[in-house]
Amino acid sequence: MDFFNSALGKNITFVRPEYFIITGFVGIPNMKYYYIFLFFVYFVSVLGNGAVMALIFLDHNLRTPKYIAVFNLAFVDLLGNTVLVPKVLDIFLFNHPFISYNDCLTFLFFCYTCLCMQSLNLVALSYDRLIAIIFPLHYQVKVTHRSMLTLIASFWAFVVTVNLIIAGLLTRLSFCKSVVINSYFCDHGQIYRLACNDNTPNLVFGRFLIFLILWLPMVFIFLSYSYIVYTLSKIATFHERVKAFKTCTAHLSLVAIYFIPIVITFTMSANIHPNARIINLSLTSIFPPMLNPIIYVLQTQEIKVSLRKILKTRMQTKVMAKKVIIM
Repeated sequence: MDFFNSALGKNITFVRPEYFIITGFVGIPNMKYYYIFLFFVYFVSVLGNGAVMALIFLDHNLRTPKYIAVFNLAFVDLLGNTVLVPKVLDIFLFNHPFISYNDCLTFLFFCYTCLCMQSLNLVALSYDRLIAIIFPLHYQVKVTHRSMLTLIASFWAFVVTVNLIIAGLLTRLSFCKSVVINSYFCDHGQIYRLACNDNTPNLVFGRFLIFLILWLPMVFIFLSYSYIVYTLSKIATFHERVKAFKTCTAHLSLVAIYFIPIVITFTMSANIHPNARIINLSLTSIFPPMLNPIIYVLQTQEIKVSLRKILKTRMQTKVMAKKVIIM
């Protein structure tokens, strides 16, 4: 406590609020329709990601290093929307804007952990495609179950650590001015800007995290696909190029859906209304987890084959059961 008082000054007392008030969507007209849309997105996200996880678990042919990363992405998407959407609906639709200090930090931790893992999971999938196309003969040696599990476990350890630091840095702040968070969740940037004492460590670490989680993965993915395109240009026939690049279309779609809206929102944030920015950010948080399983089902041949096989097996089982009942 002496440390905080010295940081604040002799005439200011360190204040840790009992609660925060989240007001991001308040005052925006016709928001009830947006809440219905949020519920629809969440429902489709649960069904889609649950189905992808079930397919990978049930079909032994899909238990490859690539689909370990796909399974993890589906799990993170499901967890992220489950953490975010029901709480957002509770806050705004059912008018419960008050959230306790500890619950707010917990909410922040899980939201940021899932958002960070979505980005890094795309890096894992990019690495898988890079090795598969650049070193096809050595793919099974370089990308094994163990190496993919190690990579994903490392990403989990990293994001959990940095988000614990993010939450921990907030505990050193004193909130003697306001407890109103103008966002749709416990947003780190909105919280530390409410502090009375020095928030420089929060600002610096927040920007460093954006670099690590947003810009660095984007650069890696861009360089990976630049090298992939260069390698494919050396392939003799056009048919071989198209066939090789088709294996990347699902991943490229996920990358576009995740990164493009975030980059546009961040680069244009100074020129758009705060309400529009909040809605755009909320869409970039909840929309990719809904679309990711749809993209994989529609664009990935192995997933479509597995889905048809499981549905066919279930239909045959039902027909056999009916025959047994009739006999």
